[in-house]
Amino acid sequence: MSSKPRTSRQSKQPSTEGGKEERSVVNSVREEEIKRRAYEIYLERGEEPGRDLEDWLQAERELASHEITPLGE
Repeated sequence: MSSKPRTSRQSKQPSTEGGKEERSVVNSVREEEIKRRAYEIYLERGEEPGRDLEDWLQAERELASHEITPLGE
């Protein structure tokens, strides 16, 4: 076997560095929205501790359901 690293796959792959940056920004904004909504849920529950994961998942579901709603509704 050859000890040379394989480069043929690397050269065929298009550069996606710009796309990664854009996704990172979008993910960052989305994470902040989820964090904010999860905190609102926590406050609505009377600041009961120990349910942070449940609050986070609920916030994700709520925000995801708003994303699929067609515009104008």
